[in-house]
Amino acid sequence: MQPAAAPSLPHNGRPAWRVVTISRQSGAGAHVVAEKLAGFLQATSKCTTRPWAMFDQNLVDAVLEDHRLPGRLAKFMPEDRVSEIEDALDDLFGLHPPTETLIRKTAETILHLAELGNVILIGRGANIITGKMPGVCHLRLIAPLNRRVEYISQLRGIGKKGAMEFIRREDRGRRRYLKKYFGHDIDDPLLYHVVINTDRLGHEGAATMIGRMMLAGDLPHSVFPPAGK
Repeated sequence: MQPAAAPSLPHNGRPAWRVVTISRQSGAGAHVVAEKLAGFLQATSKCTTRPWAMFDQNLVDAVLEDHRLPGRLAKFMPEDRVSEIEDALDDLFGLHPPTETLIRKTAETILHLAELGNVILIGRGANIITGKMPGVCHLRLIAPLNRRVEYISQLRGIGKKGAMEFIRREDRGRRRYLKKYFGHDIDDPLLYHVVINTDRLGHEGAATMIGRMMLAGDLPHSVFPPAGK
């Protein structure tokens, strides 16, 4: 993927942030932060024709609809659950379209949603896919492991051991996903405008801080160095 371009500047000289991508550690509360951020941005938005919307698990539905794919393919489009061995075997025996094909179609849908604007895209390499687009804010949400274990344990109603296994499996899968299909390290801070510890700020605090920074134009225009550097 190529370096990000600087967002277009409206008449007041501030970047027009129209899209947010969120990369996250499992249990850092990305879904909650995204919901609260969407609410904040909508409440302060002058655009009444296209409300802010969040795409997480429902992104799969959007991909299937956009490309007229059968619903049964949804189970073959996880970001974090299928192991590399299962992935290879499924492709080898033709149990579904090649994974690269589904990744490409997902990327096309992400770009389409980003072009429409007023969207918050969670995971699936959205920050890399939209890297050349102006007006896109890239976030990474993290939190201490023990707090993430507590959060997942309460959210899913499972013990701490089960929560720990769940977190490690999801984080490992997401790391593999970004590395295998996009060639990037998910923990590289240079891929994001802001890396936020949600344990420090809380979910609502994180959402409010990002929303205010976007409105104030305080975020840097690009998180990537110029091409060729």
